[in-house]
Amino acid sequence: MTRPFRFGVQSFHANSGKAWAEQAVTAERLGYSTFHLADHIIGAGPALERTNHPLQNLAAVPAMAYAAAVTSQIKIGCRVFCIDYHLPVVLIKEAMTIDLLSDGRLELGLGAGWLADEYEAIGLSMDSPGQRIDRLRHVVEATKAYAGPDQLAIDNADIQWREFEGTPNAFASRTPPIMIGGGSPKVLRLAGEVADIVSLNFNNRKGVIGPDGVQKSTAEETAKKLRWIKEGAGDRFDQLELEIGAYFTFVTEDKAPIVAGFAQNFGTSPEAMLEHPHALFGSVDEICETLEHRREQYGISYVTVGHASMESFAPVVARLTGK
Repeated sequence: MTRPFRFGVQSFHANSGKAWAEQAVTAERLGYSTFHLADHIIGAGPALERTNHPLQNLAAVPAMAYAAAVTSQIKIGCRVFCIDYHLPVVLIKEAMTIDLLSDGRLELGLGAGWLADEYEAIGLSMDSPGQRIDRLRHVVEATKAYAGPDQLAIDNADIQWREFEGTPNAFASRTPPIMIGGGSPKVLRLAGEVADIVSLNFNNRKGVIGPDGVQKSTAEETAKKLRWIKEGAGDRFDQLELEIGAYFTFVTEDKAPIVAGFAQNFGTSPEAMLEHPHALFGSVDEICETLEHRREQYGISYVTVGHASMESFAPVVARLTGK
């Protein structure tokens, strides 16, 4: 089955409510499917500098609610909530409330956490990857139970809920689409098993953004990730939607110098950079051809670009979605 293309925008920053509203409304007007944030806490300083991560000045939950309030059709998402930053029952109630008040427009992204210096900066212990991914499984199971009609009776290493019903239990009493993102074997097998949308991401084993993560997300490495997803999904693989962040997107008629610069920064060749699944370089025609090839090669039909590329990438969205 060939899924139709969907496209998202991810933004980290706005200096006012008006500016944030304009971003969300513009994304909707340009035909994007989803308006995303991430879930990061720390501001400027040495800790953030060590992560190489862009500054996010907005808290995810209220910013998502605001974006939902000023739009009417676009889905609202988070790529992805770090479950360690939130008390699970509070996060799930907040998410279900956004879904209810937006008439079912929430995409609920959940992740195991990865940004080591952020954990340290806020005084939060960072468990092993295996422990964090096991906790993610428990939160996903609890989310699905919360959205159901029955009283909750959950008792595991991370969540103990009993003798109450989840409320609100989401729009139309169904679990919002759950996105799980990551790049390691264990998290992608879990995503294949329990998610609706699998977000292919860097293997952030180093806890920072850098060459290691980029080199662990090449075309060859992405093929490995698909195998891990299939191992977790089994017979349900065809039901999954595969999403990817196109973090290096440049719509241009002169891509060669840009590609060469990225290749040098990440210690790879220009040829490998052009094939990198998280990168899109070239004209509208070239990028459309690349995306169609990657959908055929990997099954990736859902692509998210950064806010800085939203306007320039819009002709690609229009071409591939017919909007």
